[in-house]
Amino acid sequence: MAAIYPVILCGGSGTRLWPASRSDQPKQFLKLVGDRSSFQETVLRVKDIPGVAEVVVVTGEAMVAFVAEQTAEIGAWATILVEPEARDSAPAVAAAAAYVQARDPAGVVLMLAADHHIAQPEIFQQAAVTAARAAEQGYIVTFGVQPTVPATGFGYIRPGAPLLDGSVREVAAFVEKPDQITAERYLLEGYLWNSGNFAFQAATLLAEFDAFEPTVAAAARSCVAGLELEAGIGRLDRDAFAQAKKISLDYAVMERTQKAAVAPAAFAWSDLGAWDAIWEASTRDDDGNARAGDVELHGSSNVLVRSTGPYVGVIGVNDIVVVAEPDAVLVCHRKDSQAVKTLVDGLKAKGRSIASRKNAVSNGAETLVSTDAFDVELRRSAAGETVLLPASTIQLLEGVIEMDGEVYASGALLTLDTDVQVRAIGAATLLVTRPR
Repeated sequence: MAAIYPVILCGGSGTRLWPASRSDQPKQFLKLVGDRSSFQETVLRVKDIPGVAEVVVVTGEAMVAFVAEQTAEIGAWATILVEPEARDSAPAVAAAAAYVQARDPAGVVLMLAADHHIAQPEIFQQAAVTAARAAEQGYIVTFGVQPTVPATGFGYIRPGAPLLDGSVREVAAFVEKPDQITAERYLLEGYLWNSGNFAFQAATLLAEFDAFEPTVAAAARSCVAGLELEAGIGRLDRDAFAQAKKISLDYAVMERTQKAAVAPAAFAWSDLGAWDAIWEASTRDDDGNARAGDVELHGSSNVLVRSTGPYVGVIGVNDIVVVAEPDAVLVCHRKDSQAVKTLVDGLKAKGRSIASRKNAVSNGAETLVSTDAFDVELRRSAAGETVLLPASTIQLLEGVIEMDGEVYASGALLTLDTDVQVRAIGAATLLVTRPR
């Protein structure tokens, strides 16, 4: 069997998960379900698949630090290919395919989104091996998930005739997101959710780009021809990458190719696209409530409430979402979770920076305890913010910071003998104890 190269696409900001997810702290790096981010879960899910040779992450410059730190946090290693600009998924996937083909002409790419949730990683791994075997035979295989509800937020696949040993099937049609009545019919007719994850031989996909979108194929090969890796990071050539047409993989190849196949997958899957999906994927109590942070619920059911800022009390309500950040609070009915994007679009139209980046708490500090000998402060910093910390003992409660060229993750305990400047790589919360 050919070697497998998982390629994780790590772009986008997840505006439907505002105010937690914003451009300066995208959803794939947030710990929204459990103790690890969806990006970390994706890396852990693929790195031990039998036959994996190298994990590759494709991302933008603004997210390189997130990728490097979150892989280090879980003890994993990945090659990072850096897009000079966002040009939709096709140029990114093609560049990754060209990189894999240069490394291994027979290599099979397992292309995955960084922001999906899969509850049974062992079932996913089995499906990945099945898809990789079909990819060796020249098919471009997508994972089709068995629907559990007539969802209107996903695209669907109509499976066709069995292929090979019956483990995969032809793709009879890709269909767009349906209305409710159509989605109910799709369930009855055996349609599958289109998960947007694929397996293909790098050479096969590049040949399809040559046929359908030659500028994408040419740009990908040109980017890789002069690529140099430094500490596992390779920056794709800006001029070469700009020659690729801005187009999605679906439109560029999948809706045109005669080589599309679908591997029916039995694992529970979610694209974590909105707060109702986060509630669905979260651990819930006997009343159906999911909670995170300094929160308390009374007489409420089927509620998602999370806070990284103030204490939140919820009393006597059902089926709602409450998300509190230090600079913004969202309250909505769970069934209206998709409308959060409309809210964010309105903020952007008004020029409100709060739509796309997190603002630090005023003065960044809150005094918790003050004695004759010590002051204890809680300090919060927005992602990318540089702050001056006094001589003190610092405990990093949440986030990642950079100081004097070193990077520290949550849990770090540091003693500062002098005032020091630190930079928050992600939104950070620190406990600062300083002598008076």
